[in-house]
Amino acid sequence: MNQQPTEIKIRFNGSKPLATYILLGVSVVLFLLQVLSEWLTGVDIPFMLGGKINDAITAGQYWRLFTPMLLHGSILHLALNMYALVILGRSIEYNFGRLRFLALYVAAGFAGNVVSYLLSPNPSIGSSTAIFGLLAAEAVFVYQNRKFYGTRSKSILINAASIAAINLVLGLNPGIDNWGHLGGLLGGILFTWLGGPQWELKGLVPNLEIEDQRTSNHSLTALVITLFIFISIGLASIFLRQ
Repeated sequence: MNQQPTEIKIRFNGSKPLATYILLGVSVVLFLLQVLSEWLTGVDIPFMLGGKINDAITAGQYWRLFTPMLLHGSILHLALNMYALVILGRSIEYNFGRLRFLALYVAAGFAGNVVSYLLSPNPSIGSSTAIFGLLAAEAVFVYQNRKFYGTRSKSILINAASIAAINLVLGLNPGIDNWGHLGGLLGGILFTWLGGPQWELKGLVPNLEIEDQRTSNHSLTALVITLFIFISIGLASIFLRQ
């Protein structure tokens, strides 16, 4: 009598992309406020209060190293970034969990704005600093868990590297903050390398479960280290300019 092959079930409890859609909603609402304020007063008030303006940061308005990731310069700018946020964010939030995803987004966006402040004199806004961090995080995550992806890991990594390279080349055009993109990449790599999910299979066949070997403490440590490094870079730059 022929035996039926054992059906192996692998269970993984991922997070629904709530934070991704909250970030999208906040970005859209703030862009509408930008448009409304410019229509009513002739001035983009959210940008004036929260854009990456180097002189204002040097003068002590340090929140401008965080707030630019929630503001955008045009409807096309917003649409492109929100499309990338949804495509990358849903997958990463599912694998990372909601809080770790938010920590990654903030850390990468902050890192991008610090590098932009350090190396670019031009004002800038946009979530692309954080989104480049998401792209880097996806690549690092797949690399660290490549045994789960098998032969697909190579194509995923090549695809992520190609997208990053193409966008960095496009970022050479005037008006695009490529230093911010590079900083976001570095922030995403650092955070995920130290605190991203590291999977292991647990249980007995046929009931297996994917378990993350990194706890919330690892993620918190990764966030602290990433922020500390880029805060140190930012403070050193501010001190030299003052």
